[in-house]
Amino acid sequence: MAESKSVAFHTLGCKLNYSETSTLSRMLEKEGFIKKDFDDQADVYVINTCSVTENADRECRLLVRRIQRKAPESFVVITGCYAQLKPTEIASIPGVDLVLGAAEKFNIAEHLAVLSKGDSARICSCDIEDVHLFNSSFSLNDRTRTFLKVQDGCDYNCSFCTIPMARGRSRSDLISNVLRNAEQIASTPVREIVLTGVNLGDFGQGNQPQNGKDRENLLDLIRELDQVEGIDRYRISSIEPNLLTNEIVSFVADSRRFMPHFHIPLQSGSNHILGLMRRRYKREMYAERVGFIKKLMPHCCIGVDVIVGFPGETEADFQETYAFLSDLEVSYFHVFTYSERDHTRALEIKPVVPASIRQQRNKALRNLSYIKNRHFRQLHEGQTRNVLLEGHVKGPTMEGYTDNYIKITTPYREEWVNEILPWKI
Repeated sequence: MAESKSVAFHTLGCKLNYSETSTLSRMLEKEGFIKKDFDDQADVYVINTCSVTENADRECRLLVRRIQRKAPESFVVITGCYAQLKPTEIASIPGVDLVLGAAEKFNIAEHLAVLSKGDSARICSCDIEDVHLFNSSFSLNDRTRTFLKVQDGCDYNCSFCTIPMARGRSRSDLISNVLRNAEQIASTPVREIVLTGVNLGDFGQGNQPQNGKDRENLLDLIRELDQVEGIDRYRISSIEPNLLTNEIVSFVADSRRFMPHFHIPLQSGSNHILGLMRRRYKREMYAERVGFIKKLMPHCCIGVDVIVGFPGETEADFQETYAFLSDLEVSYFHVFTYSERDHTRALEIKPVVPASIRQQRNKALRNLSYIKNRHFRQLHEGQTRNVLLEGHVKGPTMEGYTDNYIKITTPYREEWVNEILPWKI
């Protein structure tokens, strides 16, 4: 392994995974590895996996087979949620050399130093109950925006979710460390930081109070970050409705740097299904949160996560969700088709919704999302809002987002890259 000096990464899943992959990449570059694109020939390929959906598991296997065809002598390392949940299953995939669980992914350099090509994969993992450390990370692949991880793990036990089994109990960075990372990011060309975590609203959980102070919380964090010079924009990524307090919303409404944009998981507009999912709120609370946001920030963009086809979801339950979302003043949805995950309580719930019905419901909500998003954009036509234009180019055009997350596409101009410009929508 000592002679192997090039590494390529591929990330499956969420923004949190992207922040961690970027940090792993910088760690290995410090050890002398040359970073390559995943499609290039490399000595080591690292796949940072997700296991939220069945497709992520399947995609991991396809990637390993692709590497085997292209570079059969290269080392293949699998880490991330899938690696923690099913290490033995992954180790049995032909071509995999090393499986790193949640506690070992940030020790990748040490494992690569002693890795040799063998007949079977090495598994370096532990029981998720033994994972207590927080490892901070942030992405720097894009000069415009970075994903900054401030929290990891989850103490919730939603009946459909494997994340607590894959990432462990809720734990957080210290505000002082987050501020140091933000200041480091501010020294780069990055203009926008997206705060990420598994359960971001739970920030501060798992930290011991310092010097007799109360436990830190998300409101404390965003107040401090708002003072960091050199960062023009912050966004709060997905946050549970029961943890999105009126104080946080009020602060964002008055903030110089936090953008008027929230992404709030709903999962279902039926209280019956929310109960089966073991969610910690009812639809009435969700509607209340949306109403309060819109009262303070009528221009605010609100995104929604929703799951269709959950076990026990009747047509009446789905129609209740559809009507609830149709009436709600939100801007777009991320629609997920329920898929069975091992060791989750949802497997015990009957009846199972047929796959064809799940797909029909997914399509119906995606169509509704398109209508809601178009309406949100139309409300702002003729207004001038600040747009951060991104460096990557799609053909002859470039893209950017307003403060309230309206996507702008315009002919490419080099002098506009990574600039914040007033833009008439």
